[in-house]
Amino acid sequence: MKARSDREAKGGEQLMWTSFAWGTLAASSLVIGAVLALVMRISIRWIGMIMAFGAGVLISAVAFDLVEEASGLAQGNGGLVSGLFAGCLVFFAGDWLIDRMGGGQRKDPKGAQGGGSALAIVLGSVLDGIPESMVIGLTIFEGGKVGAAYLAAVFISNLPESISSTSGLVTGGWKKSRILWMWIAIALISGLASLAGYGLFQHASPNTVAFVLAFAAGAILTMLADTMMPEAYEHGGKFVGVVTTLGFATAFLIHQLD
Repeated sequence: MKARSDREAKGGEQLMWTSFAWGTLAASSLVIGAVLALVMRISIRWIGMIMAFGAGVLISAVAFDLVEEASGLAQGNGGLVSGLFAGCLVFFAGDWLIDRMGGGQRKDPKGAQGGGSALAIVLGSVLDGIPESMVIGLTIFEGGKVGAAYLAAVFISNLPESISSTSGLVTGGWKKSRILWMWIAIALISGLASLAGYGLFQHASPNTVAFVLAFAAGAILTMLADTMMPEAYEHGGKFVGVVTTLGFATAFLIHQLD
């Protein structure tokens, strides 16, 4: 009996660190996007298009990987709906505070970050990524493996955020080394958020898990509407609607193949 419990504990520890690794991997696209923006000039219009594609990918992930999963776990719709609005309100409040601190233009590729607070910009980027990352750890705990569709969605959607923010930070006068280390730190924090998602809900009921999934969905939807989609439209124009739909369809196909 003791040997069996030791094996289970070891297996749980392995999955715990696996969740950290997958969370960090998903967020590594922040670093990749930063490097791309630092070594090559990407036009504002293309940045808008890339952000639109990432927005479509995340909308698909919210619909098919978060809300659908939460609906299957919840007993009734009360927890799901309350989770959606709780995530929305928490993100809204955090984003409002970060705006007041000077981090409201963290995704702007034109350099508006130069007049903001460095700490607020970092906190804003962390706020954007934590809900997505926590779900990675939670799904590993639920099924023993990460969902390929959701992982791909987070990875892809991080690229435009990083490319856009990095372009703006360079224009705003930030040193390249400082920008790169910021994204590396945020990727590691995202890995820790995934680790927390695995560890915090090991004894949670299905209703609680459903609430957390819905909470993440509400936070991500609010982030998309508040920051990512307005920036995409501003810089990419009307064609972003087509690109957003393409992103949604791409993520949906990945979900179907998962």
